Amino acid sequence: MNRRPAESEYAPSYAAYVGKVSDSTDILATLEGQRGQLAALPHNVTGDLETHRYAEGKWSVREVIGHVCDAERVFGYRIFCMSRGDTQSLPGFDENVYAERSGSHQRPIADLVAELVLLRDANLSLLRNLDAEAWSRTGVANNKPFTVRALIHVLAGHCRHHLDILRERYGVTI
Repeated sequence: MNRRPAESEYAPSYAAYVGKVSDSTDILATLEGQRGQLAALPHNVTGDLETHRYAEGKWSVREVIGHVCDAERVFGYRIFCMSRGDTQSLPGFDENVYAERSGSHQRPIADLVAELVLLRDANLSLLRNLDAEAWSRTGVANNKPFTVRALIHVLAGHCRHHLDILRERYGVTI
């Protein structure tokens, strides 16, 4: 269940996210560890840093967190559907349109992080209760084939990607 997905289990465009997760990682422990990092963000992002953009046209720190919320919700839904054997093609999402319409830039970081932690907790509850067969089920999302195992790694890798960006480009202590 907990093994790294093979390259055949996800589209090549998701390889960078899967690559953010160590080969020897217990993926559920990784997701739980990220939960702790996420929960600490309101203590590490204060004052003007919440609305800081590292360059013109880039998201603010609040919008980055809002985007991670959107992705947590979307990837979690995909995992849920595929784990249950749903064979319908699941839609993609335009992250920039979602970010623009989310209102995240007007929300305090503590509120955004509280939502994100709730989403992660819900996803962890689902994942802890999947049987081995569910981890290997396949489906299609955004016109790309995935296994549930691969999507779980994408979920963790996507979060890691944005935590890295917050640290490297925004100066947030993670």
